[in-house]
Amino acid sequence: MDSSLLTLILIFATLSAIQLIYYAIGKIQPDKDYTGIGFRITTWWGMLFIFCLTTLLNPVVSLLSLMVLSFFALKEYFSMIRSRKADRRLFLWAYLSIPLQFYWIYIEWYGMFIVFIPVYVFLLLPLPRLINKGTVGFLRSVSRAQWGLMLMVFGLSHLAYFQFATPQYGAGLVLFLVVLTQLNDVVHHLASIYFGKRKVVPTSNPHLTWEGFACAFLVTTGVSYLIYPYLTPLDLTFGILSGMLISLSGFFGSLTVSVLKRDLLIGDDDKFEALKKSYLSRIDSLTYTSPVFFHVIRYFFDFM
Repeated sequence: MDSSLLTLILIFATLSAIQLIYYAIGKIQPDKDYTGIGFRITTWWGMLFIFCLTTLLNPVVSLLSLMVLSFFALKEYFSMIRSRKADRRLFLWAYLSIPLQFYWIYIEWYGMFIVFIPVYVFLLLPLPRLINKGTVGFLRSVSRAQWGLMLMVFGLSHLAYFQFATPQYGAGLVLFLVVLTQLNDVVHHLASIYFGKRKVVPTSNPHLTWEGFACAFLVTTGVSYLIYPYLTPLDLTFGILSGMLISLSGFFGSLTVSVLKRDLLIGDDDKFEALKKSYLSRIDSLTYTSPVFFHVIRYFFDFM
C-alpha cells in the first residue's frame, strides 16, 4: 500500500478516536471549557480532506485551498481593525496580492515568492492610502495592513510551497508540520486547563501558561522523534530539533496573534469572543511555524 495513503488512513482513524474522546470528556466533565479543542478538531477534519485531495489528485488543489484559507484569515484580521473609508482601497490592494503570492508558488519562482510581500508590497501598499486620502492615520492603516499580509498571507503561503519545492517529500513535510503544530497547541491548552498556574500573558490569552508550554514542548518533541522517519527524509538530529523548533515557533505565533487580537479589539469584548471561533484562532501558530520550518529545512537540506 502506498505510504501516503496509509498515512491518511492512520490519521483518519486517529481523528475518529480523538473525536469520540472529545465527546466523551465533554459529557463527563461539562464544567471544563473544551470549545477551543472542538474548533481545532473541526479544522483537522478540513485539513485531512485537503490532504486527501492533494494525495489523490494534484498539489494545485492544496495550493488553491491554502489561498482561500489565507483570504479568509486576512478578511477576519481586517474585520478587527477600526477602519475608515480611506482604508478600503488599501484593503483591496492587500487582497489582490494574495493570488499573486500564490502564483509565484505555482510557477516555482522562489526569488519573487520570498520578496514579493516583504519588499514590493511593503513599498507599494501605501500608494492607495497616499493618493487624495490625507495624512491622518496613515501609519496606523498601512502598518496594520502589512502586518496582516505578513502573517496571514506570507506566513501561511509557505505551506503551499513545500510540495512545489520538493514534490517527493512535500506532502509528508506539510503533514509533519501541521500535525506537530496542532498537537503543540492542544497539549498546551489541556495542560493549562488542568494544572497551569503561571499565565504568560493573562490580559490577552488566559490559556497560555508556562506549565502548558513546558508540557507541549516535551510532548511535541517526543512525537516528532516518533513520526519523523515515516513522514520526512530528515535524520535523527533534525527529527528531534524539528519538534523543538515547531513547538517554540508555534508558541510565539499563538502568543503574538493573541496579543495582536486583544490590542485591536480593546473595548470590543463581544467581537473578541466571536473571533475565538474564527480562522485566526485555529491557524495562529501556523503563521509562525510554516516559514520557520520551511527556511530551516531549505537551508540545511538539498532536497528543498
